[in-house]
Amino acid sequence: MSIDAAAFKKGMRHLAASVTLITTRHRDLRGGLTATAVCSVSAEPPQILICVNKTASAHDPIGEAGVFCVNILAPPHRKLAERFAGMDGIEGDERFCDMGDWFTLSTGAPVLKGCPVSFDCKLVTKVSAGTHTIYIGEIVDLALDADAKPLLYADGAFVHVDALKHANAA
Repeated sequence: MSIDAAAFKKGMRHLAASVTLITTRHRDLRGGLTATAVCSVSAEPPQILICVNKTASAHDPIGEAGVFCVNILAPPHRKLAERFAGMDGIEGDERFCDMGDWFTLSTGAPVLKGCPVSFDCKLVTKVSAGTHTIYIGEIVDLALDADAKPLLYADGAFVHVDALKHANAA
């Protein structure tokens, strides 16, 4: 017998992770969501996986478009993380308006400028897993910003990686 969802969520709050924006473009509309459920899969070929709730507004567009970009956020992107998490009630293509500097790479999925790294992916596999779909993408392009630092999420809060360095030095 499994533990209940509340206990699972409470336990998962202790798993620190990079904050990402998963973005896609389906036809002429962009979509996206904030996520921490992202993981490397393989180096050859280079693949990454994302776990997306089936009720998320970007879930179906990712599957239908067959492309997505994993944008690892930096601390200046915190307001975007909140917007794409649905905290301001804005949905769909509107989430991209008036916030962020966007461009595209090979797939046409939106890429956010100023991220430590953005992985531009072509969908190769999808697996249904409970309330989520696991999308596995082959990384076909990427954008790097060597000066940007990652934004993390731990214990229900956004954390700047420099705070962890400072805590480690104490």
